[in-house]
Amino acid sequence: MKLAILSRNGKLYSTRRLVEAARAAGHSVRVLDPLRCYMRIDDHGFAMRYKGRAIDGYGAVIPRIGASITRYGCAVLRQFELMGSRTPNPAAAIARARDKLGCHQLLAAHGIGLPATVFGDNPDDTADLLALLGPPPHVVKLNEGTQGAGVMLTEKLSASRGVVEALRGLYANFLVQEFVAEAEGADLRCFVVGDEVVAAMQRQAPAGDFRSNLHRGGTAVAIDTTPEERDVAVRAARAVGLGIAGVDLIRSRRGPLVLEVNASPGLEGIEDATGVDIAAKIIENAVSGLDHAGSGQRRRRATRRRINLRSGSDLTKV
Repeated sequence: MKLAILSRNGKLYSTRRLVEAARAAGHSVRVLDPLRCYMRIDDHGFAMRYKGRAIDGYGAVIPRIGASITRYGCAVLRQFELMGSRTPNPAAAIARARDKLGCHQLLAAHGIGLPATVFGDNPDDTADLLALLGPPPHVVKLNEGTQGAGVMLTEKLSASRGVVEALRGLYANFLVQEFVAEAEGADLRCFVVGDEVVAAMQRQAPAGDFRSNLHRGGTAVAIDTTPEERDVAVRAARAVGLGIAGVDLIRSRRGPLVLEVNASPGLEGIEDATGVDIAAKIIENAVSGLDHAGSGQRRRRATRRRINLRSGSDLTKV
């Protein structure tokens, strides 16, 4: 099977592990920088090129699209989908996951537990907005922050108002959430592949911080999750439309609560903590069912070739 991994840097741990796992399973694999992919779109079909050569024939595409290039990266991934490539994480699902507010609305609509969250735009409503949430501490999050960046804890109402006013002055999109004290600075990263949690770790915030992200100095250990926690994680990934996801949970008195659904979860921390070969499981999931769908994909590729021949395109394959 011919696979593509969309990644800006082939030397990153997660990208390298996926390449190793794909080759170990006997697949041909290529790392493509999404920012070097460019597209042609018209009513006859879709075409894409990479560094001057046509892109075609990829049975599956595994996206590793960073938050800073979400819009363009999703456009490239969508083009692959329209050209007949399978992906465990469609472009539309990645876009949903990156929008924290929209993602929380979607999870709540599916009855999935999460911390109480408020959002508003007008400064005149700040006092009532915070009253709607309840007394501090409050957690203020930038809508598109990653790896713990743009997450602040305010312990007094005056501090919450000050942070909200400052962010509004910067025209930033943010939301405010309740602080779940009983979690004691710990959360669970459940790695979902398909319809199961294949690995899980507990992350603990360093002393003096409440953010447990490994990029912020948190520590991680393997953990056995409960059936309820696994069910919530799988349901959250499915609600967003992701076949591969890192679902972050906290344990609360009212059960597991989802903090975030990550569409491009890193492999290094959780593979080190758990010893699970997650990369191999991702590759297996990405190519599953492709033999059955292969004839249809071949017909679509043949149609695109005829279109390209009529337009005089170079059919040299990447």
